[in-house]
Amino acid sequence: MKPNPVVWFEIYVQDMQRAQAFYESVFQCKLEPMKEPDGLAPGTQMRFFPGDNMASYGANGMLVKMAGVPSGGGGSLVYFGCGDCAAEQARAQAAGGQVMKPKLSIAPHGFIALVNDTEGNCIGLHSMQ
Repeated sequence: MKPNPVVWFEIYVQDMQRAQAFYESVFQCKLEPMKEPDGLAPGTQMRFFPGDNMASYGANGMLVKMAGVPSGGGGSLVYFGCGDCAAEQARAQAAGGQVMKPKLSIAPHGFIALVNDTEGNCIGLHSMQ
């Protein structure tokens, strides 16, 4: 197994415009649309998170709206790296999300917080400060 075995993630959403606004607000970035590949359900919408996992550390991913695929809790949790996860936690709440677990220490491995996005997905926030 490679040192970083996760190479891609998808967060399923029901309202792309609302979800895109939430993530752009929380992480202060611009998500870019991807042309729908052949073979997917008509009307599928996808928005890339910025990044280049081919040239740098970490996994990249996107928001996906696809007919028949629900958003909400599942069995996996994606953690986003942050400078100070308290800042993203506050922005998540201001953008319509819900704080599930406020920033807490996982010493010596930094800090985490858990928030629900506007689509009912729980995401993790991780920082070293």
